[in-house]
Amino acid sequence: MSALTTLARPYAKAAFQLAQSANALPAWDSMLSLAAEIASDSAVAPLLESPHVSEAQALSLIADSAGDHIDDRFRGFLSVLAENDRLPLLGEISKIYARLRQEAERRLVARVVSAVGLSDDQSQRLTSALSKRFDAEVELQNEIDPNVIGGAVIYAGDQVIDGSLKGRLKKLEQSLAS
Repeated sequence: MSALTTLARPYAKAAFQLAQSANALPAWDSMLSLAAEIASDSAVAPLLESPHVSEAQALSLIADSAGDHIDDRFRGFLSVLAENDRLPLLGEISKIYARLRQEAERRLVARVVSAVGLSDDQSQRLTSALSKRFDAEVELQNEIDPNVIGGAVIYAGDQVIDGSLKGRLKKLEQSLAS
């Protein structure tokens, strides 16, 4: 776990609780994404970390750039981040918030890496199986990688399911070497 994640997690949880209490999970997701995009801009990022830029100026950089796309409650959240010199963490906060939202809404994005594209039938069967396994609504993203050789590697949340021919060959190689 990176230090950025450790620092960002409490702020992401606080943002999630604020959004949840206001029934505004999607709106806060959008506002956090926008603020993170502004904070990571090549012209803004160095200013947020500069000791010559006050917290009010740093807050103003993001809030003014976002304009009417953020509400007063979110401005208050940004203010707390600015007071604690945490505006540079907006990208990580946004990522953690998105995961918290997915968990709360029982949604899961699963990335399937296969040697060839999945057919509609394969996608439907895999989506159904993963939905049952994770008890969540699953969105599949298929990525093609010829190095997989055959089968697929599934990245779902923090789990990896390796059903690839390459993975099986690697396991066979390890068992023969022992």
